[in-house]
Amino acid sequence: MPNDLSPDVIDIVEATAPAVAANIDLIVATMYRNLLADPEIRVLFNMAHQEGVSPQHKALATALVAYATHIRSPMVLQAGLERIAQKHAGLQILPEHYPYVADALLKAVKEVLGDAATDEVLNAWGAAYWHLANILIGREEEIYSSAEEATGGWRGWRRFEIAAKQPEAEGIMSFTLRPVDGGPVLAHRPGQYLSFRIVLPHGEEVRRNYSISSAPNDRDYRITVKRETHGQVSGWLHDEASIGTQLQVSPPAGDFFLEPADKQQVVLLSGGVGLTPMISMLESRRGSKSPQMVYVHATQNGRQHAMRAQHEKSADQSFVFYESPAAEDVEGRDYTGRGRIDPNWLAQNTRADIADYYICGPEGFMRQMIIGLKAANVSPDRIHYEYFGPAKAELN
Repeated sequence: MPNDLSPDVIDIVEATAPAVAANIDLIVATMYRNLLADPEIRVLFNMAHQEGVSPQHKALATALVAYATHIRSPMVLQAGLERIAQKHAGLQILPEHYPYVADALLKAVKEVLGDAATDEVLNAWGAAYWHLANILIGREEEIYSSAEEATGGWRGWRRFEIAAKQPEAEGIMSFTLRPVDGGPVLAHRPGQYLSFRIVLPHGEEVRRNYSISSAPNDRDYRITVKRETHGQVSGWLHDEASIGTQLQVSPPAGDFFLEPADKQQVVLLSGGVGLTPMISMLESRRGSKSPQMVYVHATQNGRQHAMRAQHEKSADQSFVFYESPAAEDVEGRDYTGRGRIDPNWLAQNTRADIADYYICGPEGFMRQMIIGLKAANVSPDRIHYEYFGPAKAELN
């Protein structure tokens, strides 16, 4: 990631970074207000993530401050930029979308900072933005080209139809998707997601990501979707989408996936519907060289415990915790213990000295697991996580 910004631009961005950081929440909120006023750009965003204290806004604010802080050594941002590029590739963000963001961002900086945002300052931040944007555009083109050239791959949106619809638990449904053109599909990396462009019955176009919950094959994908209380798309999928319904799908994307080589023990930690990428990882086991796979899952009770048969069949060990067991749930038969996963229990019942931990679920669950694992001296490079929602800069 070469830094070809001029010394003058770097000096100005560094000098003004404290003022931008002090006002970053308002700058980002103003930027999104300007950006989402454009219907062409609005469809690229999950509007449920724009309400109140938006985690998506917080993620961008954190990323902007981090970029300004590390503008002389942008290589430290490599992992975060890869996550952003993968998300953009899934949603089919294209080079022509970037000028809209640049315009909205610089207008927001001017509006919030007022006279302090001189032409010289805005020009410097504009140059810095385009330096970062061009890095992302280049990486995203690599992702698009790689998907297009691979066996079963494609570029852009491809039509799939629902071939099967399977209830998994209370409020959780699986959908098997096959391409309408009858061709093969790109083999995903276990843990990756698909992105969808969906036009709802009232005409609104929306885009969503759902983790793939099946092992790679050349025929189809499976996604497993929880009905959210106010979820437009999850509600539509559960109630109205049926076998034969067509969906527009982009190629698999995401930087959260399992590479089993050189691993001795893999511990998969999931909360609620965060089990979906874990089931893909478990079902992808191949041969005797697979590392030991330990699955630890937390959910409310047996009625909301999805895909039990899959993890019991594929994992070497399975542990399940029910926060509020139902009357029919029997400890020792249906679940390991009552309550939440205790990080101390986790460290004692897995190989914290050698294990790789993969974590997916609600933010609070993941934060507790990550803090607990670090306290047990698990190296950060053996802690991997996927957050369901807008990308987070860091969870610790």
